[in-house]
Amino acid sequence: MKTLVKIGIGVALVLAMGTQAYAADGGNPKKGKHLYKKQCKTCHSAGDAAGEITPMSKTMAQWDRFFIRNKHKAKPEVFDELSEKKLLDIQQFLYDHAADSDQPQTCG
Repeated sequence: MKTLVKIGIGVALVLAMGTQAYAADGGNPKKGKHLYKKQCKTCHSAGDAAGEITPMSKTMAQWDRFFIRNKHKAKPEVFDELSEKKLLDIQQFLYDHAADSDQPQTCG
C-alpha cells in the first residue's frame, strides 16, 4: 500500500513538473524584459487606457494560454509586428516572473 502511494505521488510530481516545463522553453528572459518594456509597457502601464499589465498579472499557466491562443484582443496586429523569437523571449520573461513563479516581478 505504501509503495502505491509513493508511486502515485511520484507520478503526480512528474506530471506537475511536466506541465510547467511546457512554458516558453528556449526564450531569453533578459531580452524579453527589454522587449516587454519597449513593446508592451507603452500601452500597459498604470493609468493607460489598455490597463496595467505586468508579469504578475497572470499565473504561469495563464501566460502560456495567452501566447498559445495568440490573444491580444484589442490590437492583434501587435503580435504580427514581432518575430516568433521576440514573442518567445517576451513569453519567457512573463512566465519566469508570473504571480506564481519563484521570482514574481512587476517590471518597474
